[in-house]
Amino acid sequence: MSIRRLLVNFLLTILTFAVQTSVFNRVLDFGGVTPDLMLVFVTSVAFLRGEKTGLMTGFFGGLLIDIFFGHLGFYALIYMYLGFLVGKLNEVFYSQNIAIPITIISVSDFIYNFVCYVLLLLFRKRFDIGYYMMNTIIPGVVYTALVAIFYYPVILKIHEWILEKEQRSEKKFV
Repeated sequence: MSIRRLLVNFLLTILTFAVQTSVFNRVLDFGGVTPDLMLVFVTSVAFLRGEKTGLMTGFFGGLLIDIFFGHLGFYALIYMYLGFLVGKLNEVFYSQNIAIPITIISVSDFIYNFVCYVLLLLFRKRFDIGYYMMNTIIPGVVYTALVAIFYYPVILKIHEWILEKEQRSEKKFV
């Protein structure tokens, strides 16, 4: 991974976290449901760059959420695993078709919310999965998918720009 890519991923992680916590959590929440912009970013980067980059981006994005909102290590672990698993799909699917990444982001969001339900609520003996599914998980997945329709192409363009810069610098070097 080049320094340019590392720096851009770091800045985008910070920017994504800032937009998620300021704009989406305070202004654009509908009925207490907000999209998970960090999950969109982590799964997009993992889908575009592979499992190692997805694992690192997921870990640091989740760690940022852990530091500011508690549960130290919990979200870092979940985002890390999701980044790694989605990164495995890098070689299988074509990243230019927007339907495939949006579907992967939606499935990842569903898995993320279900794991959070099991680990945070079910162990506290809150068994109402139907209520949680209809009022939190499904609306969150739909809202995250709608946001991903606009955010994934931005990440894709940035990824292509960095790839073009890397290829240009390699040609100058040789």
